[in-house]
Amino acid sequence: MRLVVVGAGITGLTAAWEWRRTHPDDEVVVLEAGPRIGGKLDRVELAGRWYDTGPEAVLARVPEAVELIEALGLAEQIVPARTSQASIVLPDGRFPLPAGTLQGVPTTADGLEGVLTPDGVARVRAEVELPPLRLDGDVSVGRLLRDRLGDEVVDRLVEPLLGGVYAGRPDDLSLAATMPALAAQLPASTSVLGAAIAARDAGARSRGDVDGPVFVTVRDGIGSLPAALAAAARADVRLGTAVTALRRVAGGFELDVEGGAALTADVVVLATPAAPTARLLTDLAPGAVEPLQGIPYASMAVVAMAFPEQPVAAGSGLLVPPVTGRLVKGVTVSSSKWPHLGGALRVRSSVGRFGDDAALGRDDADLTDAVVADVAGLLTLDRPEPLETHLVRWVDGLPQYLVGHPQRVTAIRAAVGAVPGLAVAGAAYGGVGVPACIRDARRAVAALR
Repeated sequence: MRLVVVGAGITGLTAAWEWRRTHPDDEVVVLEAGPRIGGKLDRVELAGRWYDTGPEAVLARVPEAVELIEALGLAEQIVPARTSQASIVLPDGRFPLPAGTLQGVPTTADGLEGVLTPDGVARVRAEVELPPLRLDGDVSVGRLLRDRLGDEVVDRLVEPLLGGVYAGRPDDLSLAATMPALAAQLPASTSVLGAAIAARDAGARSRGDVDGPVFVTVRDGIGSLPAALAAAARADVRLGTAVTALRRVAGGFELDVEGGAALTADVVVLATPAAPTARLLTDLAPGAVEPLQGIPYASMAVVAMAFPEQPVAAGSGLLVPPVTGRLVKGVTVSSSKWPHLGGALRVRSSVGRFGDDAALGRDDADLTDAVVADVAGLLTLDRPEPLETHLVRWVDGLPQYLVGHPQRVTAIRAAVGAVPGLAVAGAAYGGVGVPACIRDARRAVAALR
């Protein structure tokens, strides 16, 4: 048999590898329109060390990514985070991220002083006295939390966390899709605080309260995983190969390839972003097209910087919400977070949110200089002249899980599932993190089997 995977990001390469593990004699072909594999997983050499410009960590308390790293023979490269204590930069000061929050949603008003104003703390404390929750279907994170806990919780706590993960805005993002643990507890709760406590406790029970690091990385960078996956899959990876059409033929599928001959396949996995997936499914699974078109993407840029070695009191990094009026939305202090990245002060910062990408219109040199200046000011560096910088732009890099996203995904999977031998997978559906993409690739391959 021949499996053709369209898209050589972490999802597509994982799908190729999963298929190879149970079909050792099949032909596995991976088609990638771009000039390299890996998708949003990428790395540069920064001051003599490999440094990620895409995802720089994976959750250790969910199994998928760590299991994959170990299965690829890279267990000795796993590095646990030395610290995960971040701080929030606000107009009235810098404060440690309060303990016990669930994606920024507090479980109690205790410990919020300073991060919120006295009125904001009082608003959180009074939430249990509001009428019981009544939700009818999916709502935005911002709508629920502003109504129940006040604007400050959204603008000062939740926005910088969700903005970092999705490059999106709480007032647009689906509660069910981006905070599923909280959403699952709301129907049985009378308050958001109660639901947050229940979700936190349920998570602790599912993990068995296992001690250990929350985040880990790979010594050579998360960006080293794509090459290891492609080698393990023994896949025929074809770069610069855009697929322009997909159709059913006797015995399987036929894919039109830009500038080349059509390719046949017995089974196909589309591990592409929503828009190209919709184009390829126009005739084959028309019911998937409209919901796929309802998944927009945010663009962003990451600047990796190396400064002369110097002390920085910022823990693992800083969260910077829009209320500060600053250019950057966060700073990761990698040389503090990861023990193998010591020596030079290595940091990275990101710019760009959904609906607010004006800064991305600057040319590379101007944007890099502005980010470096912002970061140097935030970290109060004594030696602010960088030794080295790298700017990476992620155009349409992060899917936005807008209100109704779970229903869209259900419709897409149903339409595609009605076509035997075809599957879709990727960050557009069930999660944007590396473990979620691995999980979705496994789900797609299991469905094909």
